[in-house]
Amino acid sequence: MFYFPSLIPSTFIYMIKKYQVLFILILFLTACNTSVKTDQEQEEKPEEKPAYYTETYRPQYHFSPEKSWMNDPNGLVFNKGTYHLFYQYYPDSLAWGPMHWGHAASKDLVSWEHKPVALKPDSLGYIFSGSAVVDKNNTSGFGTTENPPMIAMFTYHDAKAADAGKTDYQSQAIAYSIDNGDTWTKYKGNPVVPNNDQGIDFRDPKIFWHEGSQKWILVLVAGDHAQIYNSDDLKKWDYLSEFGKKMGAHGGVWECPDLFPLKIDGNGEEKWVLLISINPGGPNGGSATQYFVGDFDGKTFTTAQKDIKWIDYGPDDYAGITYNNLPNDRRIFIGWMSNWFYGQKIPTSTWRSAMTLPRKLELHKTDDYFLSNYPIKNFTEKLNYLKLNVKNTEHFEDVGLNQSAIKFTQPSPLTDFRIAFSNTAKDSLFVDYNAEKKEFYIDRSKSGKTDFEPSFTSNKLVAKAQLKQGENVQFSIFLDQSSIEIFIDDGATTMTVRFFPNAPYTLFDFSGNAKPENLKIAHVPGIWSDNINTNKKQTQNQ
Repeated sequence: MFYFPSLIPSTFIYMIKKYQVLFILILFLTACNTSVKTDQEQEEKPEEKPAYYTETYRPQYHFSPEKSWMNDPNGLVFNKGTYHLFYQYYPDSLAWGPMHWGHAASKDLVSWEHKPVALKPDSLGYIFSGSAVVDKNNTSGFGTTENPPMIAMFTYHDAKAADAGKTDYQSQAIAYSIDNGDTWTKYKGNPVVPNNDQGIDFRDPKIFWHEGSQKWILVLVAGDHAQIYNSDDLKKWDYLSEFGKKMGAHGGVWECPDLFPLKIDGNGEEKWVLLISINPGGPNGGSATQYFVGDFDGKTFTTAQKDIKWIDYGPDDYAGITYNNLPNDRRIFIGWMSNWFYGQKIPTSTWRSAMTLPRKLELHKTDDYFLSNYPIKNFTEKLNYLKLNVKNTEHFEDVGLNQSAIKFTQPSPLTDFRIAFSNTAKDSLFVDYNAEKKEFYIDRSKSGKTDFEPSFTSNKLVAKAQLKQGENVQFSIFLDQSSIEIFIDDGATTMTVRFFPNAPYTLFDFSGNAKPENLKIAHVPGIWSDNINTNKKQTQNQ
């Protein structure tokens, strides 16, 4: 390298003075060109968004809202070939807020179509949980005998009155639809069941037609008990009786009642089942749904039941109710797949919450009455189970395990065993059985992301084994991205649990004294891909 120190200063200064205008012009044009190029690059590379319904932890075969917060299922009713699912919804946040009724519809309870929001808050308050019926005889006068109306009954929650310290801020109201649920009109005479010194937590009406008394029946909850009313026209209601102040679990507020008859499997005897959700106070902390088996005469519900019974021992099946107006006296149940201990903190991005699989309820009797719940045939019969053709049936690897169904049997009586689901990130979800205690366990403490709420892993989840009397016990396990639903002996014992792995589960291990028999696995198809265009159009219409 050559270096001439005596020449550089004078030459450099001379050139700057002579060509300073040209230098300034070049710098200006270069700066402009750089700015334009950056803008073009930004236009050419827009922010990438996840494909429809493919966000991390997004369920692929369970119902979830397109966006925002969801909790309790509401207004489950079948009409004109359509299954309606309404639900508690706050469209403006990922956390609970002023409640609306969201709406979805299905022809088979498997695939869903999103509908516009059905009911929005107004001057009387937020729109809390409730139910819906088909008024076949037009007793309300809102439709005609040729076109019977659908009637929704819900709780108004007056937030301003609650903030002011009043105690009568919840009351019951109705709305009607004459176009199969597409649009709703609120009754001008609301509320139809005012809060006359009933206090707080006066809510969650379930209505149904009672053939025996030829009346509409209303069951709602008032803090620590249920109340029963009847009506001729769904507008004027008379108080009949109450149930439950000293019955069942009372670790929290009673919510979301449901009352319906069921024939006992095998002998045709009919009993009535009362569902009561409770929060907190569930068997594994927080939210859960208990049930009572008894009798209903059109005015009062009675039961000789002494034990506390739970429809699902997992922590993530809450506020479930059943469909009205189903043919052949079927009773299908859907629950909110979450828990109030942590439901507003789960690590999802654009939406929060999902629903359980739709489940058929059946009543059984051994030494006592018990309720089973198992996924409906519309869902299970479409699955193509493949028997595992591996040398060691205690272990297999499957890349699609996070969207699968697994079945196997075990001889009765059951012996100790452990099932482990794991992944490449070394997360593990364990399912155990203790033969001595006759208990099932689920341990999600190492299942993935767990630090969003201490109570999420504060204890091992336990279920007392309720089994049918038979030679073999059937196990059905459904995994869907961030949930597991386990049905033991066709749903005699059920556990529903959420989890949030750092990578998809791909490994299944079984260890125990007896190997699983007839071990099968099926890929469960997603329910949204065929409806992308329809769903997007519905969202735009909202």
